[in-house]
Amino acid sequence: MTDRRDFAPASAPPGMRWPGGAGLAVSVVVNIEEGAELSIGDGDETNEAIYEAVEHVHDAVDPCMESHFEYGPRAGWPRIRAVLAARGIPATLNACGRAIARTPWIATEAVADGHEISAHGWRWERHVGMDRDHEADVIARTVAAITQAAGTPPVGWHTRSATSPHTRSLLLEQGGFLYDCNAYHDDLPCLLGQHVVLPYAFDTNDMRYFNHGGFVFAEDFSRYCIAAFDRLLAESAHAPRMLSIGLHTRIIGRPARIAGLEQFLDHALSHQGVWFARRDQIAHHWRAAHGLPRWTPSA
Repeated sequence: MTDRRDFAPASAPPGMRWPGGAGLAVSVVVNIEEGAELSIGDGDETNEAIYEAVEHVHDAVDPCMESHFEYGPRAGWPRIRAVLAARGIPATLNACGRAIARTPWIATEAVADGHEISAHGWRWERHVGMDRDHEADVIARTVAAITQAAGTPPVGWHTRSATSPHTRSLLLEQGGFLYDCNAYHDDLPCLLGQHVVLPYAFDTNDMRYFNHGGFVFAEDFSRYCIAAFDRLLAESAHAPRMLSIGLHTRIIGRPARIAGLEQFLDHALSHQGVWFARRDQIAHHWRAAHGLPRWTPSA
């Protein structure tokens, strides 16, 4: 039997460093999902059920859940934006198409601040089980919405959790994607042919404030992320490393949590050998380090 899974760790070319001689690349990802969560009120087949508490409302509009998600664009994004801007941190906004279509000012502000807008699906949903034609339409619709809001098409993709067997091949066929983040398997990017896979992380992620994930206070987030940062920075003296920090406007953007992001960023900024970068920048550098030509969309 041919094993479809590869457990071999990624490796960097000998002597490779990130720009400026850095050993550790830090990728801050702000997920923009609010307005793309499933909602009967929006004509979806069901309501989203996961928030601070798990609450299933069947066969009826759920204004309570809708209001929870509205917090992100209203109050959370302005706080996160201010924290990043004050420190000059470039980020990748991982945006659902329907969310960014409803909150286009977020794209406008993010682009003005020098951030990247990548694609996170049309709705905030898994792609597992989608047939190929439907998924192709979902990807195309997402690209169109982000292009309209941001002014340029996304070059990165990240499906919520489970992909379909067709997801990556559809991204490659479209020709407009430099990278995807549909993996959680390493502390370095990897290449599939000339396509870059940038691993994401669920541990250094504010989602751990939800569903018994262990985070309660702002310091829980900062302490955990700082521990990951310190270990990877030490390892990066010998070989490059990458750290993903996952954020959500409705989660870390809360007033009792935002200090956790500030504490982590201030700690990381106090160290040498660190490159804060957007995910498209990391993917371009990884390709160049492997001797590949500069990526440009083929379609």
